[in-house]
Amino acid sequence: MNSAVAEYFRRIEHHGPADPSRELLATLVTAHLRHIPFENLDPLTGIPVADLSAEALFAKMVSRRRGGFCFEQNGLLGHVLDALGYDVARLTGRVVWMRPDGLASAPQALTHQLLSVTVPGQPGRVLVDVGFGGPTPSAPLDFVVDVVQPTPNGDYRIGRHGDGYVLETFLRDSWLPMYVFADQPRPPIDLQVGSWYVSTYPDSIFLHNVIATRIIDGARWNLSGDKLSVHRVGEPSEQRVLDDADAVLEMLAGPFGIDLSDIAELRSRVAATLTR
Repeated sequence: MNSAVAEYFRRIEHHGPADPSRELLATLVTAHLRHIPFENLDPLTGIPVADLSAEALFAKMVSRRRGGFCFEQNGLLGHVLDALGYDVARLTGRVVWMRPDGLASAPQALTHQLLSVTVPGQPGRVLVDVGFGGPTPSAPLDFVVDVVQPTPNGDYRIGRHGDGYVLETFLRDSWLPMYVFADQPRPPIDLQVGSWYVSTYPDSIFLHNVIATRIIDGARWNLSGDKLSVHRVGEPSEQRVLDDADAVLEMLAGPFGIDLSDIAELRSRVAATLTR
């Protein structure tokens, strides 16, 4: 195990074995979501995210104790799994989550990254995604279709959609599509272009709203602007509105555990988004 992976293990507080197995994969996914928050503070403050190298992602999300969005989150975990001996393929998808027309919506750009992982010595593959924000699966999913797969934070299933697949989650008594994707590994340049696009495109939600998610004590904490939601399986969701930009920053640095010390002009940018 190299020093970068050892530092990642310390970041997610994993003190167990490092031999590649399905059990370790599930442990890493759970620990990652508990300790490395989804967040968009770089795009929000005008910083493009195009460098997805292991060095850049470890520096930001492990050493500097920041979070990131899908290309960063699954990028980091992919580098770790590579180093541990898993066979990892990088896939991309088109987000349809909460779009009014769902799967009938006009195609969007390939703005989401996920991972297809093969465990050494085991048949089949699993889908891993620690980067979709609020509803991201909190456990690896078997890459099989039309099978309901429970996780600690909800049920999921992979279905067929055209020539590819759709990932759905069960919410409020119905199956909702999250994104469609192809079983086609993407080269690094495709991921780099997707990350740059979603972090710079003028209409990207990442440029206009504070977004952060993390699993805390088994519950999903979702922050969107000044609105905080806490979701626990089988219980009513908790909602609250934060008072102002300072309260948002306190939430990001506190429960979400994000080191804000090196993000220039963050308060003014947050305040500007709250007055839109």
